[in-house]
Amino acid sequence: MGNAAGDPRYATLEARLASLPKINVPTIVIHGSVDDVNPPQKSEGHSKYFTGPYQRRVFENVGHNPPQESPKAFAEAVLDLCKR
Repeated sequence: MGNAAGDPRYATLEARLASLPKINVPTIVIHGSVDDVNPPQKSEGHSKYFTGPYQRRVFENVGHNPPQESPKAFAEAVLDLCKR
């Protein structure tokens, strides 16, 4: 986050991550539509960071804890991802 000097052992890895390499594994991003901690708007347009299969799912009337608040939809997303 830049709040303190990083550990020099990780400088090479930090540089690679800072270049924002494309993610090529199948991905499903899950958001709750009423999440006030990590609002779903934050992931809009993020498909540009992925070269592998990518889906973005926003669960209606769900907050910050989709696995607990919408377990069926969450499990379906996990199973759909496992099929890839």
